[in-house]
Amino acid sequence: MFSRAVRPALSAGNQALARTALPKSTAQAANYATLREIEGRLKSIKNIEKITKTMKIVASTKLTRAQKAMGDSRTYGQTSNQVFEEAETKPIEEKKTLMVVCSSDKGLCGGIHSGLSRATRRMMEQHPDMDLAIIGEKAKAQLSRSNGKSVVLSFAGIGKDVPTFADAQAIADQICLLPEEYASVRILYNKFINAQSYEATPIEAFSEEAITQSPNFAAFEIDDEVVGNLREYSLANSLYWALAEGHACEQSARRNAMDVSAADATDHGHERLTLFTERIEERR
Repeated sequence: MFSRAVRPALSAGNQALARTALPKSTAQAANYATLREIEGRLKSIKNIEKITKTMKIVASTKLTRAQKAMGDSRTYGQTSNQVFEEAETKPIEEKKTLMVVCSSDKGLCGGIHSGLSRATRRMMEQHPDMDLAIIGEKAKAQLSRSNGKSVVLSFAGIGKDVPTFADAQAIADQICLLPEEYASVRILYNKFINAQSYEATPIEAFSEEAITQSPNFAAFEIDDEVVGNLREYSLANSLYWALAEGHACEQSARRNAMDVSAADATDHGHERLTLFTERIEERR
């Protein structure tokens, strides 16, 4: 009896001997089957090429809409941040910080979600007591493995279409209902640099206490009763900015990924076609 380790090698050897002993008609049939297999793979590669090109066109169309929404959201977010910059608002160090990670539920867009997860882990190493709120199933799946105990809130279904201020407001409402009183909410998102590059970037959204303790806040003459509404509104503005800009990055990355996939499928198809032609020539 042969051991299990020897049996595969023995089987392969027997098959090779059987092939050499095949009559001419059987060898031609085997060769024909191989050619049919190559032809089938060629068709499959061409179908993949068509699919990736179609997905690239769809992503390009969505990118145009996403960039328009991104421009509108920047107006809201940057105006809100300018108020806190002039008021010299700073987070209160004695209290915890909540990190909101803005990803989405969809893949096929390169390493855009992985980049956010890596940036989050680096920040968690510096501030291990920081809590996490995650938007999108992709980042949630990645961060739950390494920082699952820090996740206090998660959202799914955001980013299927161009994000709206209503989406951001709904998320802000849930964050404000959390029992923990956070010194600030740090929103981590993919900043759109150009159609080929993006960068994980944080935005600060301050607590009500931090806003009232700002050195220059009195210059704005805002009533104390309105500060809570201001805090929630500015949080929604920042979330809208982060979601819209992250959505534009995602569409851009997906278009680039489909472009690369289509090119790879074309190159692979040409290689298969060359092999197919060579086999036909051998057969003649």
